[in-house]
Amino acid sequence: MISIHTPPQATDLGDVRVANRAVVLRHVRLHAPCSRADIAAHTGLNKATVSSLVTELIDRRLLRETGLTENRVGRPATMLALDGAPYAGLGLQIGADELVVVAVDVGGNRLLTWRRAFAAATAAPGQTGQALAALARRAINRVTGQGRTVLGLTVGVPGLVDADGGVPLAPALGWRDVPLAAELRRALRDPGFTVGVDTDANLAVLAEQRHGAYAGNADLVHLTGGVAVAAGLVSGGQLLRGGRGFAGEVGHVPLDPAGPPCACGRRGCLAALTGVDAVVRRVLPDAGQGGPVTDYLPEIDRIQALARAGDDPTLAGLAEVGRHLGHGVSVLANLLDPQVVVVGGHFAALAPWLLPAARAELAARTLAPQAGGCRLEASTLGSAASALGGATAALATVEAGRLPAA
Repeated sequence: MISIHTPPQATDLGDVRVANRAVVLRHVRLHAPCSRADIAAHTGLNKATVSSLVTELIDRRLLRETGLTENRVGRPATMLALDGAPYAGLGLQIGADELVVVAVDVGGNRLLTWRRAFAAATAAPGQTGQALAALARRAINRVTGQGRTVLGLTVGVPGLVDADGGVPLAPALGWRDVPLAAELRRALRDPGFTVGVDTDANLAVLAEQRHGAYAGNADLVHLTGGVAVAAGLVSGGQLLRGGRGFAGEVGHVPLDPAGPPCACGRRGCLAALTGVDAVVRRVLPDAGQGGPVTDYLPEIDRIQALARAGDDPTLAGLAEVGRHLGHGVSVLANLLDPQVVVVGGHFAALAPWLLPAARAELAARTLAPQAGGCRLEASTLGSAASALGGATAALATVEAGRLPAA
């Protein structure tokens, strides 16, 4: 039998080159400084292909040469590292009492972190969209004024997000059917780069996997802390989105049918028991007497001060919240068997007093002995984790091997 070989089409070859670029960029990101020979040896790409790709990536300022190394057998090798300084990704997040924008370059260097006090829970969706657009425009002007090109922008929302960047439901914000991505593109006058929207939990776990204390972990959960509580889920190295992108809403798992009402309309949900507003109500009974709390930072500072001083009612209240937190984490541990669950937001700020009770509850409620080895830890990324993840997500096309427009 004669086998007829059909040459690959140009689009096929182009796709192969894109995939190979992604391989090279990933290897350099994880192993820099490294040489062309190192890349070829560890990726299986031949030396000629690596040389061509590296030359192209240096020309586009995505890689840079860092000098020679003599610390090897044979001829000195020119070492490579990520560059990416001419390009930036932007991430924004909607918090309980603030909006945050972060910009990073392709090398992961943070270019700016800005915050704006904003009571999103009491604002109309249109007002929040306008405030996001204004903050984004300021960041775009700053980044482009430094000679960088913005490659994308991603917003983190505490609620459900569909494939079109719409928000079908965000109970903590009082939103229903808000076409946020479309509204932002319109407000930014179709800026020439991708404008995306994702859940704040998905973006936070992306930031953890890339920049956090457990970077590179293949089985990782980030539990957001704020008015909303949700989980970003990484299993087997892949982000779990679910059939329609709605995975991770553990904040609305009912834990106590007789518990306090939740913004979703149910009672005793994890968010109603452990969200930042629930913690403030439980530990600071006088909070909100002059009206609704819209700035939680002073209240968290007060709780920390009372806990450090050993105030018994405060410590008891935090231990109770910690037990509810551990109960919620046990649901994730039993379903997903993660290696680590990282908590952010107010959970991280109050971790010294929440986590001991939470860990004990986790161990008591998981089927596997010692919680299957699942660790429960506080995030080290601070309160801008979702925005950092958004900026990282905005660079995804480049990391996938697609070159920025010349």
